[in-house]
Amino acid sequence: MAGNKDTSWIERSFDVFPGGSLGEFNLPKELSTVLSHGKGSRIYDVFGREYIDYSLAWGSAILGHAHPKIAEAVTRQVEKAFNFSYVTEQALELAEEVRRVIPCAEKVRFAASGTEATMYAIKLAKASTGRNKILKFEGSYHGAHDYGVMSLFPQRLVEFPLAQPTSAGTSQAISQEVLIAPFNDLEKTTHIIERHRDQLGGVIVEPLQRCTPPEEGFLEGLRELTRERGIPLIFDEVVTGFRLAYGGAQEYYGVTPDLAAFGKAMGGGFPIGAFCGKADIMALCTEANLGSENYVWVASSGGGNPVSMAASLATLQALRKPGTYERLHELGNTLREGLRQILRDQGITAQVIGDGPIGQAIFTEEKVVDYRSVFRSDRAKGRRFMLGLFEKGIFLNPLGTKLYISLAHTDNDIHAFLERSREVLETMEA
Repeated sequence: MAGNKDTSWIERSFDVFPGGSLGEFNLPKELSTVLSHGKGSRIYDVFGREYIDYSLAWGSAILGHAHPKIAEAVTRQVEKAFNFSYVTEQALELAEEVRRVIPCAEKVRFAASGTEATMYAIKLAKASTGRNKILKFEGSYHGAHDYGVMSLFPQRLVEFPLAQPTSAGTSQAISQEVLIAPFNDLEKTTHIIERHRDQLGGVIVEPLQRCTPPEEGFLEGLRELTRERGIPLIFDEVVTGFRLAYGGAQEYYGVTPDLAAFGKAMGGGFPIGAFCGKADIMALCTEANLGSENYVWVASSGGGNPVSMAASLATLQALRKPGTYERLHELGNTLREGLRQILRDQGITAQVIGDGPIGQAIFTEEKVVDYRSVFRSDRAKGRRFMLGLFEKGIFLNPLGTKLYISLAHTDNDIHAFLERSREVLETMEA
């Protein structure tokens, strides 16, 4: 990296933003920066330094930064109009494509973000059953609403199914409506559902929870369990959608939920959200039902925004090309296997988890299957590793939750990541 650091940029950032960031990028002040531009797998800051990006706007830029086809599509659209908050040709075309490829998508609505999408999916599930409780899995994230952050990063490991708000300001009433189960534990999940089935309005799950893959049979068992008891199953595909496969986790894992929420990669870097599912459940948000007992009010000023729709259509066109997902999985496998080998070479005990173009290193001896196995890991060591990589020009989230890979990443980018990982780990173990 090159360039002299004019600290006035950093001072201005910390002066106006809490923690000097837009949220969750918990960097120490000496590593904080201000970004200027990006191209492909690289981003650049105002000091002229270059980074290989493994954050990708929380995984949104699946084609890489400033992709020319997305830029062309967006430029054409902004010359027509920015927003209508109504059906456009772009929204219609995108909704038809979502319905064509997503197994559960009989009807579709758009939102401005994944947070909106999961929020509405939860409301629809509850309305369709007339029951108020929702089951989610410890350590899962379903957006910034109160349901989404319940037991996201609990610092006390309490008995299941008690819920703990991760964020202050969360409604105490909602904490009584959320049941928490351990991911990948079908037996305990079954027990909780059986005990609360008469109150349970839905189950929401990340098919790939953060970076932890589902154990064989877990999603299938969850699908059977909820179907038999008439409980809507929601897949939060904000991360997995159009990333693990073109048809999302539903195609990849072969399990079809009742409802699903999408975002991130679907927009190619532009803000977007979508929720879809069975026609009878989705019909509950039809405005003609206003006043009925189970009507779900849905509105989003930015939902279906034609600029985001144009960006999404261009993104999906690129993702449909033959060999796309083989390449994404190849890059992810190379990164994960390479990192495992480096850890073995240095005698460091750790687990490298993930699937598709996503990875994470967890410094622990035990197999990672849920939040608690991550919680018991050496998280301080994980943070040192992440910050060490950041210092060496690898742009990532220092919380260490995920490493994202785009189609713009090259074999050399993966090699650079692995070499810098080796250098950081050698320093840490010295």
